[in-house]
Amino acid sequence: MNALKGSRAARVFAGIALVSASALVIAGCASTPATEKPTDGGDKKPAADVTLKMGSLLPSSGTLAFLDPPMEAGVQLAVKQVNDAKLGVTIELSKGDEGDLDNKAYETSMNKLQSEGITTLVGAASSGVTKLIVDGNTSAGILAISPSNTGVAFAGLSPLYFRTAPSDALQGEVLANTIAQDKHKTLGIIYQNDPYGQGLEGAIKQVFESTGGKVVAEASYNQGDGQFNAQVSEVAAAKPDAVAVVSYDQFVTIAPLLKNAGIDTSSLYLVDGNLVDYPDLPVDLTGSKGTKAGAELPDSFVKDLNDVWTSQGNKDLTSQTYSAEAYDAVILMALGALQANSDKGADIADQLIEISGGSGDGEKCTSFVDCAKLINDGKKVDYDGFSGDVTFDEDHDPQGAAMGVYEYGEGNTFKRIS
Repeated sequence: MNALKGSRAARVFAGIALVSASALVIAGCASTPATEKPTDGGDKKPAADVTLKMGSLLPSSGTLAFLDPPMEAGVQLAVKQVNDAKLGVTIELSKGDEGDLDNKAYETSMNKLQSEGITTLVGAASSGVTKLIVDGNTSAGILAISPSNTGVAFAGLSPLYFRTAPSDALQGEVLANTIAQDKHKTLGIIYQNDPYGQGLEGAIKQVFESTGGKVVAEASYNQGDGQFNAQVSEVAAAKPDAVAVVSYDQFVTIAPLLKNAGIDTSSLYLVDGNLVDYPDLPVDLTGSKGTKAGAELPDSFVKDLNDVWTSQGNKDLTSQTYSAEAYDAVILMALGALQANSDKGADIADQLIEISGGSGDGEKCTSFVDCAKLINDGKKVDYDGFSGDVTFDEDHDPQGAAMGVYEYGEGNTFKRIS
């Protein structure tokens, strides 16, 4: 064993062991909530009678549009279960299109949602959009929980801002260790020049080089760019063993360019912003891998998501990415409203750390119905949801989070491997 001390192999092994140990702790803390059933609330009078005006600002258009269906389904399922429960909170949901930094649909949507008097918001999905709207939301007293903001610099962003997705510091660590575990020694990174891309690129580089690897090329682009030849040429010229692509749907254009430049497309590494099935992509991704946050979801939850989504005439969901995080965002705000007996954003925000188990000594519960009944009985709760053990810290970040590693196979479809 002493012969390995200080070697690259030892450092890689140590990094992998650390991530594996963290994953075991997370898995031990997380629980699988039971599927909720409608209830009449029993004979006990609810502790509150709150009508909660909630908005969703999610990307039905733009570069993240492929993430909209699972997140919207998560929101709608949670709203339905809260309203069916009749335990003291009724949610009135208004939907808005986030769009992206190019089409700026979020500007019109937020004006509409604010005029409708929302006090709570699920969204935005994009870190870049959240950065632009957070001050206006805070000034208007709107509590926002994002299901997918992962920007490293977003911890403590606002007293009225929380997120159920983990920081990119964790995703970058897991992805970089996966690249090192696959015995790659040199890495090129193409990333988008925004808080999301910058944070992930920095985390990947730091951790990969800490294992003894070397980032030999880094090339950025701006959202709205349609040409990526310069970035691909810069990375290909460095002849890396592997390439990480931190992007949204721009990957559809970047991947064929990488292939044409001689990059091995079985050694590409993707992130949550572009990790989807690519059946029509003219590039074989078999062997490439990617990461995204989230625990493995029970079949009952996936079925409930599909049922609520297809009941509105939509096609079956092809992904559940960030559906659990969106679902949990709604449940947490509803429980906060119940405990505060208030529809005001600031009052609800004051309850979220305690309700999530970040403070106090609440009783564990895994559904709105179970938690609401405890609150109605005058008890404190610690909600664990489908996204895992949320447990907000003082910066309003989830302290425990699951991170999955996925691999592409036949037909450019991916499956979870750890």
